[in-house]
Amino acid sequence: MPKHIGIIAVSPEGSALCYRSIMNLCAERPGPKPSVTLHSRPFAAYLDAIHKQDWTAVGMLLQESALALAAAGAEFCVLPDNVAVYAAPLAEAKSPIPWLSMIDLVADAVTNDHRVSVGLLGTKAVSYGSIYQAILGLRGVKVVAPPEAEADVIDRIIYDELVYGRVMPRSRECLLHSIEALAARGCDGVIIGCTELPLLLNGVGSPLPFYDAVGLLSTAAVDRSLAL
Repeated sequence: MPKHIGIIAVSPEGSALCYRSIMNLCAERPGPKPSVTLHSRPFAAYLDAIHKQDWTAVGMLLQESALALAAAGAEFCVLPDNVAVYAAPLAEAKSPIPWLSMIDLVADAVTNDHRVSVGLLGTKAVSYGSIYQAILGLRGVKVVAPPEAEADVIDRIIYDELVYGRVMPRSRECLLHSIEALAARGCDGVIIGCTELPLLLNGVGSPLPFYDAVGLLSTAAVDRSLAL
């Protein structure tokens, strides 16, 4: 039987994208389908803790969801949120079920494609943090963030628009401009390090191949559930 998948929901839009991606992938696969359970704590509580950089509080929220998912029968869980990953080790250490690492999956995809330099688009905390930089740096891959002014604009687009499901044409143009600038700086790929950013990229061409973190996580979750 397929393994029961648990989704730790942080932002409503990002979690919905992950859930939809998992369900669509399951529909394409033959045979029995897995159960999928999503659990969330208030998004406002996450935002408050993240803006205060209170990672202990974020870890506690994640832990509550992991415990609830285990109680609901989930056999492993996924966290489709790039910022909250900072606190994942705090929650994972006390989780009764294993977690799939989105960051490891992205790093594996990048290195398997033999990328040398990749751009990173996400919130400013992700673009200028160590989540992707550390693991890819150890593998010899350079991670390039947008200039600070661009990073500020992308941060605003994410927190003021995308987390509320608002998709603005001018914001899509801004994101594509940032990808073009990363290509001009020598990047041979770009990590979409924000769960909501695919809302702006669906159906549009990109000057660089991109690594959609939540897409990779969804595929790995279905593979693990179906033991592929």
